[in-house]
Amino acid sequence: MDTDRFWQLIDAARSTAADGGEPFDEALVRLLTERPRQEILEYAERFDALHDALYRWDVWAAAYLIGGGCSDDSFTDFRAGVIAQGRDCYERVAAGPDSLAGHPGAVAAARDGSDALFREEVNYAAAEAFERLTGDRDSFYTAWSDRHPADARRPSEPDMGEDFDFDDDAEMHRRLPRLAALHLGPDGA
Repeated sequence: MDTDRFWQLIDAARSTAADGGEPFDEALVRLLTERPRQEILEYAERFDALHDALYRWDVWAAAYLIGGGCSDDSFTDFRAGVIAQGRDCYERVAAGPDSLAGHPGAVAAARDGSDALFREEVNYAAAEAFERLTGDRDSFYTAWSDRHPADARRPSEPDMGEDFDFDDDAEMHRRLPRLAALHLGPDGA
């Protein structure tokens, strides 16, 4: 599945959710179940590539500010949530996570602790679609393993950029000035 087709699926699910038809993750799973299994696997590969590209310290710092802290698991959910926001948001975050300071979800989180940008269910959309098609919870993972044999999967350490202390307010203000001001208050306050 090419990048454009991937984002078309995300946009279609977002449109359904915006119209109040069903939650985003449900709309995405439904749309995936309308596709051949091969295309669901291709969707999962594209999702993983986009998800992995956000595995960076600066993006994690943004999630940390927005979430009032952010564990490994929460960071996985945050990256899925960024993807769920659509291509424009994703590309802005990939270019500079401080851009999230203008996102309604980040603003709501600063105001009331909303977690709208953390979308765990989106991580499992392809597996859920496979299960609905086959009736077998493990069918996706079997198909995935057949497509990606274990000996071909040699995980390498991702380049996450420069590590820094998320609990150092001055550092957060320096690296993510708009988000830090939103979530921590003015620099030096």
